[in-house]
Amino acid sequence: MTVPAFAKINLTLRVLGVRGDGYHSVRTVLQSVALHDTLTFQMVRGAFRIECDHPACPTDRTNLVWRAADLVWRAAGRPARPRGIVVQIAKRIPMQAGLGGGSSDAAAAIRGLASFWGLDLPRERLYAVAARLGADVPFFLEGGTALGLDRGDVIFPLIDSPAAWVTLALPPFGVSTKDAYQWFDRTSPPNEYRRDRRDRRDQYSRDRGALRVLGGESSRIPSSEWTNDLEPPVVRHHPEIARLTRKLRMLGAFYAAMSGSGSAVFGLFDTSAGARIAARDLAGPACRTLVTRTLNRKQFAERNTRGGAKSTGFFSAV
Repeated sequence: MTVPAFAKINLTLRVLGVRGDGYHSVRTVLQSVALHDTLTFQMVRGAFRIECDHPACPTDRTNLVWRAADLVWRAAGRPARPRGIVVQIAKRIPMQAGLGGGSSDAAAAIRGLASFWGLDLPRERLYAVAARLGADVPFFLEGGTALGLDRGDVIFPLIDSPAAWVTLALPPFGVSTKDAYQWFDRTSPPNEYRRDRRDRRDQYSRDRGALRVLGGESSRIPSSEWTNDLEPPVVRHHPEIARLTRKLRMLGAFYAAMSGSGSAVFGLFDTSAGARIAARDLAGPACRTLVTRTLNRKQFAERNTRGGAKSTGFFSAV
């Protein structure tokens, strides 16, 4: 059995404060794209294991897929550790790029293992497992266009954004999420930025108001939201990211930004031709490019239902 694990881009990302547990409260609009990893599940003798075709991808218990297997197994009331299965990961989503590859793999593992083991787990249980694995893992059970609140794990489906072609520009370095938030914290006024529990409850109430704006009769996102708060501090350490966003706009992207904590930069285009021309112009020794397209919620669900092993979901640009 094969299951696709689709990447995401952050159309917007606002960092609102630091929670009591050390995580950051955010408000982000997430968007699925067709670029994906593929997870293949096979029966084997012995202990659960992971195999991957990318040498930098861990295959031990530090991989979120391994943790997903443990949690799904326990959620079903099974004893000891999972056994009798190998998960093979065909890695296509770049790592440390802000595209959610590890989280998407974890969500795909939740779906795939629940089906493979014949477990009848309610939707709420699957989402609870996803939230334990990481802030954006629940989004990858939903797909399409969605608003993420709190740590990013409280997901509200939005009216799907209009279809767009996406050029991804990938510099030859990654950015860890931990580093990006630490850089942000160093440039934020502590008295205004850090919030106590009551402040966070008030912020959540305001976020629900933003939800009505973002997901009401109009799918317009307010202009004040079209930003990534992590981009300026990351650019201070990696100026190349600012150059890539500027170049994508010059090449015709109607919107360009860093995705998540970086290092990937995306540009949105109305046509395939425009996205491919931009990808060719940007590609070189210091930048790898990919062309993909956005997926709405229906497309996301359909491709997950029928599997995606035969579809690459992206085109390399040289």
